[in-house]
Amino acid sequence: MQSKVSPAVSAVTTNPAEAAFFGGLAADWWDPKGSSAMLHRINPLRLSYIRDAAVLRWSLDPRARAALAGKRALDVGCGAGLVTEPLARMGASVTGIDAAPENIAVAALHAGALGVEYRCISVEALAAEGARFDLITCLEVVEHVADRAAFLAALRALLSDDGLLVMSTPNRTPLSYATLIVGAEQVLRSIPRGAHDWSKFVQPGELASELALAGFETIDTSGMTWRPGTGFVLGRDASVNYFMTALPV
Repeated sequence: MQSKVSPAVSAVTTNPAEAAFFGGLAADWWDPKGSSAMLHRINPLRLSYIRDAAVLRWSLDPRARAALAGKRALDVGCGAGLVTEPLARMGASVTGIDAAPENIAVAALHAGALGVEYRCISVEALAAEGARFDLITCLEVVEHVADRAAFLAALRALLSDDGLLVMSTPNRTPLSYATLIVGAEQVLRSIPRGAHDWSKFVQPGELASELALAGFETIDTSGMTWRPGTGFVLGRDASVNYFMTALPV
């Protein structure tokens, strides 16, 4: 089954400048040495965290190759599909959405016959259609949206009552500025320059409070750090970047 693509829809939570910036990176999104090299490096940790959270939430078989079989998953801000495709390979029925039509086109082409549905649509427009999902992933996205409260409210509307939300985002700390803005963007160029606005980074306590107002209960916060000789690992240190899981209430 070929991946499906639907047309763009405007939205109050979408930042057009952000969409245009990341859409301009679409051509080499799947190049592990290209502009998305950092995403390729952290992707194994992302997928492990998502899988473990899903296994715990629904008491799934952690050894099953298609552990997410029977689950509907939504990857918000999917880019070219670095997380979307693995979710499909885990057995989920997956929809990937992104604000940049260029990303959606590249994602659909790369997915081929995997069967992922890709849509250039906003979360609130998708929620207005009455769509519901068991698992929603939203990785490195919330710091780019125009209206965070409206965005989180739409995620709640999209999540089933026994669903699971998995997010990741940079923390707003002096260390994250030094690491991501100065180090990664300006010096090492391992992240495209201009990819982040540090003032829009959100601290874990802030995000947990905003999720509560939107109808979620945060159940886990785990930091992501880089360890020499090991690479990226999960831990208590959330000073640069962190994962968060939440359940609907």
